[in-house]
Amino acid sequence: MSGAAPEQPARDCPLCPRLVAFREANRAAWPDWHNAPVPAWGPLEAPLLIVGLAPGLRGANRTGRPFTGDFAGRLLYGTLLRFGLAAGTYGEDPADGLALTGVRIANAVRCVPPENLPQPREIATCNRFLQAELRAMPRLRGVLALGVVAHAAALRALGLKPSRLRFAHGALHELPGGLLLADSYHVSRYNTQTGRLTAAMFEAVVAALLRRTGGAVPPQQ
Repeated sequence: MSGAAPEQPARDCPLCPRLVAFREANRAAWPDWHNAPVPAWGPLEAPLLIVGLAPGLRGANRTGRPFTGDFAGRLLYGTLLRFGLAAGTYGEDPADGLALTGVRIANAVRCVPPENLPQPREIATCNRFLQAELRAMPRLRGVLALGVVAHAAALRALGLKPSRLRFAHGALHELPGGLLLADSYHVSRYNTQTGRLTAAMFEAVVAALLRRTGGAVPPQQ
């Protein structure tokens, strides 16, 4: 892990034809949106990396910042603020002044996919950028995977077979070298509205990961 700036996809990244076509259609429909690969966000010196699935069409694809502008960001950033991993106020806009202090965020797939579902080939193609993120974080101690795809992508980026460790909400996997991989259901609107994931459930996963990595955990309220 070097701490050097990791490789990022170009604004007009040509690697996934289906995603390129969708990007061009979105640029025509909403020319004032970001409509490009969404870069990772947060300090490279952070001890934690959160891995999501892909940008939401009206969220990060619109705003250019991970989990910003759609429902998923409310639970994610609200939790990060509560645990002292972010500072400021989340206003669903990149200009809201929110800053990440103890965590970095990246997606398994950097471009928005049709129907929010990237294909296996696209996930594999984009994995090189997740690999670069992991290599560039010199103080990395834990990874939080939001969902099955992020879990598998993180393992693959670390050179491990995804089948080696099964995804399970609340699971905490110790990887070779001492790195920890925590699993949580994705903070999507569907999961939260159906009760599959509650704020308490998500906070419990974050708290468990922080305890194991030596991070501060706020007192129970």
